[in-house]
Amino acid sequence: MTGYYDIVLGLIPVALLGITAALTVVGISLTAAVPIGSLVAMAIIGHAMFVNTPAEAADEPRSARPPHAD
Repeated sequence: MTGYYDIVLGLIPVALLGITAALTVVGISLTAAVPIGSLVAMAIIGHAMFVNTPAEAADEPRSARPPHAD
């Protein structure tokens, strides 16, 4: 099963290379297309780190029952 972070790891090079190539084909110079593509890749990384943090899933309790004390 593909998770959110697997998709993020796949989107980073796709955004960098794909957007750079698309902007180059449209007519924007390579020296301008690379920073634009990298800004999109940085936005994807920032979303994964700060908006949808990995710690959100770990903070949820796994069971509604309290732990059993011996």
